[in-house]
Formats: sequence, C-alpha cells, structure tokens
Amino acid sequence: MFDRNGPLRITATVAIATSMVAGCSSMSGDSEDEKLRQMVTGTTSAPSTLDPAAAWDGSWELYKNVYQTLLSFPSSSSSPEPDAAKRCGFTDTASRVYRCTLRDGLKFSNGNALDSRAVKHSIDRVMTIKAKSGPLGLMGSLDRVEAPDKRTVVFHLKKSDATFPFILATPATAIVDPESYPAKKLRKGNKIVGSGPYTLKSYSKGKKAELSRYEGYHGPAKPKNDVVTVEYFQDSAKMVKALKEKKIDVAYRGLTPGQVSGFQKAQANGNQEIELTELLGSEISYLVFNPKDRMAGNPAVRKAIAELIDRKALVRNVYNRTTDPLYSMVPGGITGHTSAFYDRYGEPSKDQARKTLSEAGIDKKVPLTLWYTTDRYGDTTGETFAELKRQLNKSGLFDVTVKGRPWSQFVEGYSKGKYPVFGRGWFPDFPDADNYVAPFVGKNNALATPYDNAQITDELLPQSRKESNRATASKKFTTAQKIIAKDARLLPLWQGRVYVASLKDVAGVEWVMDPSTLPRLWELHMKSSW
Repeated sequence: MFDRNGPLRITATVAIATSMVAGCSSMSGDSEDEKLRQMVTGTTSAPSTLDPAAAWDGSWELYKNVYQTLLSFPSSSSSPEPDAAKRCGFTDTASRVYRCTLRDGLKFSNGNALDSRAVKHSIDRVMTIKAKSGPLGLMGSLDRVEAPDKRTVVFHLKKSDATFPFILATPATAIVDPESYPAKKLRKGNKIVGSGPYTLKSYSKGKKAELSRYEGYHGPAKPKNDVVTVEYFQDSAKMVKALKEKKIDVAYRGLTPGQVSGFQKAQANGNQEIELTELLGSEISYLVFNPKDRMAGNPAVRKAIAELIDRKALVRNVYNRTTDPLYSMVPGGITGHTSAFYDRYGEPSKDQARKTLSEAGIDKKVPLTLWYTTDRYGDTTGETFAELKRQLNKSGLFDVTVKGRPWSQFVEGYSKGKYPVFGRGWFPDFPDADNYVAPFVGKNNALATPYDNAQITDELLPQSRKESNRATASKKFTTAQKIIAKDARLLPLWQGRVYVASLKDVAGVEWVMDPSTLPRLWELHMKSSW
C-alpha cells in the first residue's frame, strides 16, 4: 500500500496482554456486564476515517473486525478463503473473470440484507469517489462488477490478475450497506453499518472504540469474547503506562525495540507472569535511490552502498535484534522470497566498494544526503539513519549527511525528486510477492520515483499474474528480485517481527494477527472464560 502503516511504527509489531479489568467473565459478579467476556485493548494506530472508501492505512485494523469481505485469510494459511462468500473462483483459464456466490442469510447490523447488490455498490463507490486517501490503487486490474442475481457477484478484470482474490480479502473491499453509504460521496459521522464479527457500539475519534459481538454475523470467525474496547494512544509510553496500571488488557502496535527487549529480559530473569511469543512479520524497511540525482543516479554509487551496508549491525545496534536483516524486497515467510542482495553483494566489504567506485572513475569521497521522515515510523527511524551514516562514513568512501522532515514535507520532497536517497517502510496489503514488487516499479509507482524496467513490468509481472498457483508464480519473482538487486535502485534493510506478550492466563494471542498483521480481536480471551 502507499503506506498502510499510517500512524504505525516501523519497529516490531507487538501485542501485549495483561490481566483482565473488572467485568471479565472469569470474575464473579451478579451484574449483566460482569457476565460478558470482555477485553480491553490498546493501540497507537487510530482510524483516520470510518468509511472504507476513504482509507488505505491503519484504519484497516478496525475494519477487519466490524466489516466483512468476500474472502479472508484463515489462521493457518496465507491463501484467501471464503468469508461472506460461500465459494469463489476464476471461471476462465486467463484469470480475468472471477465469480463469487454469497452465503445464505447475510444481514448488516441494521437488519438490511447483504446481497450481491451491496457488494457491487461497495466496490463501485470506491472507484467512483476516488478518495485521495482511499484504496483505489488496489483496483487497477478491475474493469467492472456485475450482480446477475442476489447471491452472485462477477468481477471482470482488464487483464489477467491471479492476485485479485487477495485484494478481495483486504478491507479495501469491505462490504457496506447501500442505504447507509452514499454511492458518490463519503459517509460522515461516528457510526458503522457492517456485517463483521462485531458492531461498533460507540466511537470517540482518536480516543476509543467500543465493539460488541454481532449476533447476526455469518462467517468463519468464531468470537471468543463478547465485548472489546479499543483504546487509542498517541504514544507507546502512555500505552505501556496504562498496561502496567492494568487499565488495558492487550496492547498492540507502536512499542519500541527497547520496550520489547525489556519484556524479553524480564522473561529470561524468571518472570513467568508474561509469556512472549515471537512470530514472523511482513513489514519491511528499505532505501530508495533517485535516478535523476547526480550521485544516487550512478549505478556504481548505489552498488558501493549495497556492498557497505551492514544489516546485521543495524538490527543489533538500533533494533536490539527485534528485526531481521533483509536481503530482498520480498521478505521471509512470503512464497518467492530469496536473498538476492546477499547472493550478489555478499558480506559488507570496504575493499569491494572501493573497487566498484574506482572502476567507475570515482576516487574521492562521495557526498550524499539521506532523508527520512521524523514522525511516521517511530523514534528508531532517526537512529537507523544515524547508523547508516556511521557505517558509510567509516568506510572513508562517503561523506554522508542525514536530514529528517515531518511526513507531509517528506512526501512533498521525494515526490518532487528533491531527495537523492530516502527511507521508506512497507506493510503489505496482502501476503504475496506481487505486493512487494509491483508497487515499486514502473513510471507511476507508489514511491513517486520512476523505476523503469521493462522485463519486470512488461514480462515478469504480467506472466506471474496469470498463475493462480502462486508457488508456480514465485519463479518469476525470483528473477525479478535478481534484477532489483542488480539495479540497486531499491535497497532492503530489515524485516520486522511480530511479538505477542501475554499474561499466562490470556489465550488466543498466537492467533490474534492475520497474515497481513491485522488484528483478529475475536481470538482474545481469558483461559478461564472459554
């Protein structure tokens, strides 16, 4: 996505659970509230809007729990399976016509029927409204949607795209009620009409969302709690404070590597009250080189940097080993992942970098400015660029300067081609290698920095999208990753991890994140309450 991270941090993604507050079903009491299975969660990722047509960001975390999509990702797989749909599939061998049949008895939380007309309406309004912050960019291959009868939806694609089922599993295609969500404008207000596992009982922008289990939900999710309160925090320090004071039960998003390390050390010292579970994450961090810049546009300069950057030192010195070195734009855990940059450039080598520059006629220190955003990815971003500066300058081959700007200024700067090298982060829209390659190549890519490579854009990507078997398609991405490493227009740095820490009495945390690391709040519960 252009940056689903939104207010998320480019640090480890962490969920932390502590003891339940009063009202949990594991506690005795006579009131109705005390009989409900309740969870209170905290996050630094507040929704920017409640209308799915206007959000391609962290708002998806709430949408995942209140809206329904035709497909979703199951706990045990990164391949989409039916959700609001009873069954879906391509009806042709070219992967250009996709048909879904809806489940029986689907209803929105206001009682209106969820039928094929609602699905068509939901997709059409995204393409009609074209909100600047919306997910229209994911609909590039879609030509039109048909609803031939109440339970059948047919998607006609402009070109072959075997990744389309993955898109239908994202909140970009959340199904909304036609009577509640206008066809040509965004819905306003603090209410949601959906058909997901929860209804939105109340909402205070940037502060709190109260969710209640939706009894009319029909889908694969099996909620293990009845009520979830989501508290939104401006920073992780306040969230951790609330956690320690037991004002919240679960916290996800935004914790710093130092805070993660603190929990790890506590556990190593025998504190068994908090159990830490580590999962493979899908978030990546990388550098982008401006081809029009005098220095960054020189292949020898880019390759010398690729030969110098010590990713292991970066994740050790800055991230306390809460991230992993990344040697490809496609991270580990995604089908098609390789170590293309390591295979091509090997371990960091000053001698090799000097040779690369010398052969290109560069015998003096290379002046270069690296840019980063100061308020998008967390405090560790500045530390990351300080470490990169240290490594490159220590080689004696570069004279690096580091500069930071607030997100709005940062985007404006790199969009106008002002930055020689700049850092970006990426959280995938869906867990497929395509979503780690396609957004960054071509003339009009997500980085506003053209990367023209006809072999990738005109051959490998179109060919891969004809393969409904994504394992087969991975061969094309192996080649694409080799090309990206050779060009060194993009330089992967690290891959995030997902940490789930919980009190020994909290269950379900191992399933709380889906393959796109969106929270499935319905999995959380106390062991004694289920």
